[in-house]
Amino acid sequence: MRLVVQRIDRASVSVNDQIISSIGTGLLIFLGIEKGDRTEDADSLLEKVIHLRVFEDSDGKMNLSLLDVAGGMLVVSQFTLLGDCRKGRRPSFVRAEDPVPAKALYQYFITKASEKIAPVAAGEFQAMMKVALVNDGPVTMLLDSKKML
Repeated sequence: MRLVVQRIDRASVSVNDQIISSIGTGLLIFLGIEKGDRTEDADSLLEKVIHLRVFEDSDGKMNLSLLDVAGGMLVVSQFTLLGDCRKGRRPSFVRAEDPVPAKALYQYFITKASEKIAPVAAGEFQAMMKVALVNDGPVTMLLDSKKML
């Protein structure tokens, strides 16, 4: 499972020109699910993300977590994070999980996140989405469960 984590002032997701979800200060999470990913991958990454100290304290140092700042989380599925661009010019997505198990794990991640923080918002799985954000910093982190477990 791969995540792109961005610290944001605000973000929203639109489908068919309609905003379906939005948050203020917090983290925008782009989530890609790889074949073989399990709930353990989601649990591990979620714990890492909510405790990741990427928010500034009063001294301007990144010492505060999402929990510390009571920030929100916007989770957007993005299978293209599993794109392999090493050969040719067209990315290969053979490592991306099939839609049915990917959607279940995506929803699992959102449900577990909702048990730990609020608000948690989400994109629409398999929809063409427009994501608008104001990146704070910018601060962007890449997390991969295969490199953590």
